[in-house]
Amino acid sequence: MFQVIRRRTPVAGAAVLFALAAVVGCNAHSGVSVDAAGPSASASGSTSADQDSGAALAYGPGPQKTYTVQAQPPAGSCHVGYDHGQPLPDPACTPGALSPAVTQATLATTICRKGGYTGTIRPPVGITNKEKAANAKSYGYTGPLHDAEYDHLISLQLGGDPNDPRNLWVEPPSPGHKAGAGPNNPKDAVETRLHTAICNGQVTLAAAQKAIATDWETAEQRLGLTPQPGDSSGPAD
Repeated sequence: MFQVIRRRTPVAGAAVLFALAAVVGCNAHSGVSVDAAGPSASASGSTSADQDSGAALAYGPGPQKTYTVQAQPPAGSCHVGYDHGQPLPDPACTPGALSPAVTQATLATTICRKGGYTGTIRPPVGITNKEKAANAKSYGYTGPLHDAEYDHLISLQLGGDPNDPRNLWVEPPSPGHKAGAGPNNPKDAVETRLHTAICNGQVTLAAAQKAIATDWETAEQRLGLTPQPGDSSGPAD
């Protein structure tokens, strides 16, 4: 229980109000917990995970010649959030992480390189399958792993770190998914369109990375991009 001491000086009073506002602000940007009835949503249908915390994105180690299995958050410590039914990661567990190899100055030799880039830096499935199983426990995901995507929050084609645990999570299937059909996450198509916008000079790398890490459902709107008709699918990240 907090006790607010009233002081006569206006400066001290403002300091107390500022401290209380800071406590409220921290709580507003904590992860979104989901119970059996689903996440609590605002009047617009978006959860608090849709809010931009303003925190700077961290850098991971970048591409490695040899990848090793990365430790995942403790079992049950992460909680899925939702925006209009689409799954979002817990920002406390999966805030995203960037590859230091991809910058605005290196686009032509990395993600915008002719001939492809992501296939040359992707961790092998022998590594990611073990991480995926452990991360499913982190998020309490009990569905078939075949139907969940071990997703890079900031995709490789947007300069996300390949194997930093802060950038990977077991993304549950999207609404309308058919059991046993494998991942059907429309986030992949958004990532592909953002990649095209970066390489065409429509948006900066940093802006696209921040938008996809905040909420992929609103990323294009945040960047002033309009999805083209028929752009409903795309390659995995």
